[in-house]
Amino acid sequence: MSIPAYQVIVLGIVQGLTEWLPISSTAHLILFPWLAGWRDPGLAFDVALHTGTLLAAVSYFLRDWLGFLRAALPAAWSSAGGSTEIQSRRRLLALIAVATVPAALAGIAAHRYVEEQLRSVPVIAASMIIVGLLMAWAERRSSFGRTIEALRLTDAVLIGVAQACALIPGVSRSGATITAALGRDMNRQDAARFSFLLATPVIAGAALVEVPRLLHAVRLGMEAVSPPAALLGIAVSAASGYLAIAAFLRYLQFRTLKPFIYYRVGLGLGILGLWFLQHAAAR
Repeated sequence: MSIPAYQVIVLGIVQGLTEWLPISSTAHLILFPWLAGWRDPGLAFDVALHTGTLLAAVSYFLRDWLGFLRAALPAAWSSAGGSTEIQSRRRLLALIAVATVPAALAGIAAHRYVEEQLRSVPVIAASMIIVGLLMAWAERRSSFGRTIEALRLTDAVLIGVAQACALIPGVSRSGATITAALGRDMNRQDAARFSFLLATPVIAGAALVEVPRLLHAVRLGMEAVSPPAALLGIAVSAASGYLAIAAFLRYLQFRTLKPFIYYRVGLGLGILGLWFLQHAAAR
């Protein structure tokens, strides 16, 4: 195994937790090896861990996705759910599709640029702080009165644009989309649920593109990750991701996002300060 097993397990847990908590998985996967002095396992390992969290989301929301599938079939109108339930599922599925478009376009247009130019500590720190402050603003102004059933096309577009911004390391897909949903007066739990449902097709699309490249690079010996390391990472991130989704949705039933706001801003300031000290010492 090219990456030590303990590093694979640690990074798998980090990915599983931070993908669904609003604190940026990409930022932590870059920062953790940097702070620990580990070699960056590279994009291929990152893709493998994201595949694990995709499995976590599909497993947790399997009933929802099966419901969407049944609602999309022509025979759905005669099902036991009744036409009102079918129409509601079709409408939500359509909104998820609309909200997915901005992230898909951003990924196609800017993915390589982001990977080559924006995976830096200052960018991550600034993103952590800025989104943390936006989250604080959304928490302060939201009425929390709207449910996922009340989503409109405008809401889906704005939340989708927020998800596209999460291409920047440190922004956080869940952080950006939950903040945007709160800005549209959604309650916290439904904002997180829509965020997680919305993440599924985006992560799946990225996996479809990147996994073949990963396998090709591994065969050629171009990546630091080996198949056993990738499989272990997928399993660990899937298990920890499933637990993170369940715990976070339960937490949001009664509590606010304030701990995550403090964490984001504090970590961003701390990392930025450490980066400046390192660069000052190197001069």
